[in-house]
Amino acid sequence: MGVRTRLADRLFPSGRGLAPPEPFAPGDVLAETSELVVRLGGREVLAGVSLRARAGEVLALVGPNGAGKSTLLAALAADLPADEGAVRVCGRPVAQWPARELALRRAVLPQAAALSFPFAVEDVVRMGRAPWAGTDLEDDDERVVREAMAATEVVEFAARPFSALSGGERARVALARVLAQRAPLLLLDEPTAALDLRHQELVLRICRERAAAGEAVVVVLHDLGLAAAYADRVAVLRGGVLAAEGPPAEVFTGELLSHVYRQPVEVFPHPRKGAPLVTPVRGRGPS
Repeated sequence: MGVRTRLADRLFPSGRGLAPPEPFAPGDVLAETSELVVRLGGREVLAGVSLRARAGEVLALVGPNGAGKSTLLAALAADLPADEGAVRVCGRPVAQWPARELALRRAVLPQAAALSFPFAVEDVVRMGRAPWAGTDLEDDDERVVREAMAATEVVEFAARPFSALSGGERARVALARVLAQRAPLLLLDEPTAALDLRHQELVLRICRERAAAGEAVVVVLHDLGLAAAYADRVAVLRGGVLAAEGPPAEVFTGELLSHVYRQPVEVFPHPRKGAPLVTPVRGRGPS
């Protein structure tokens, strides 16, 4: 019995007869919050946030440390309960989804990828197929796992223990696991944080490809340049409040970003692509 099968047996009941997620049209809302309030440790981390993630789009959550980006992503994933307001996935309140059905509709990449046992890389990626065990689409497992590993460039160390990988390699394997889940809603928390320049671009290109295939991608990013280049919409959070939301070319202004980050910022159009280029205002050092 394989790792994925054992994991599926432990986490989910039999999937025989379970219908896959229904198809969605571009622009359909796959996840949304309405006046969402989340409190952690007695502190209000999100204060009345309303936001929608649509099929066919990449939505980037940006903002300074402590702004509420990861909390918002966790609430969309049903990993954190709402204290007030509502969270819906595929039109249904998240609390009404059985765990197995929710796992078929949204896949989550947390900030940190840690495993207690020395699973091989390929087995880790295969874990993403656990929700599909026993369903009519289980036969797609091998193909889907191969495609996810190829997309994230982890095939060459498929047999290596996950614990032996570098931080960036682990991040790519964790993303491959999420891609293998083949959910129409991807929720990614800082997927580029541990990556080099090449693989940062690779991950955001994957986000664009998944959106082009009709999925909704919500990604937490600190790099405003990546957000401007790859996101269809950005949501700027500050102090648990949605400060602005819309296309990067409209939202990313020097005035707004300087206020949100408490750091003077300049915004220029890219000379060829036109996407906003964001750079902090820096004083000259000693000559």
